[in-house]
Amino acid sequence: RCETYKIIYEILDRIKELLEGLLDPILEERIVGHAEIREVFNLTKRGKIAGCFVTDGKAIRGHKFRVVRDEKVLSDNSLDSLKRFKDDVKEVAKGYDCGIQIKSFNDLKVNDLLEAFQEVEVRKKL
Repeated sequence: RCETYKIIYEILDRIKELLEGLLDPILEERIVGHAEIREVFNLTKRGKIAGCFVTDGKAIRGHKFRVVRDEKVLSDNSLDSLKRFKDDVKEVAKGYDCGIQIKSFNDLKVNDLLEAFQEVEVRKKL
């Protein structure tokens, strides 16, 4: 395909765009919110459910959650369920209680911190 340009910097900008398209994107982690475990419920068939209070940001279904105890990361998994009372919800905002179950992780304790985060692809620049 042939492209024509009248001004030299337009050619340079186009070359830069094409080269940036060849670069692999960087995965950047963005913290979405934190929740503190206030109670742990042990359900016979489902495992452990954390009764949490969202201290800042939001707890959002589909994002990953990190379990932190004594400033050590214990787990980096996605949610198995997010509930407000008995209803499944997509998100819970700051200042509200919720029930959270972490996929493939049952070592939950009162006062553990849950950190919600998402990984976002960021294009590299030249």
